[in-house]
Amino acid sequence: MDGLACSPSTILSISLVESEEMVRLNREFRQKEGATNVLSFPQNEAGESGLQTDLLGDVVICTQVAEQDALDMGYSNDEMILYLLIHGILHLAGHTHAGRLDAENMDLKTREIFGRFVSE
Repeated sequence: MDGLACSPSTILSISLVESEEMVRLNREFRQKEGATNVLSFPQNEAGESGLQTDLLGDVVICTQVAEQDALDMGYSNDEMILYLLIHGILHLAGHTHAGRLDAENMDLKTREIFGRFVSE
């Protein structure tokens, strides 16, 4: 994963789910109500040893929320899924958007990578 300090053998799990499942995941893991567009679950978050070191983590994308995001942002559904996948992978690689500056940097990085695949 070029530019993310990941080895070429890095493994990533990607799941596309419907709103009901995303609501459950968002409540269970973030204690937030409602469906969100993407969730990331890093494999190495707990820092446990013995885990497969090339496994980066899981990205879960809600297709129904992604469809609405695509309409709002002027992307096709496929482009929106790609955009959210990039955003999720950046979270797994350690990027956050907790503060304004972090959010701006993450948005720039997401758009930069997205632009390699899709001309905006």
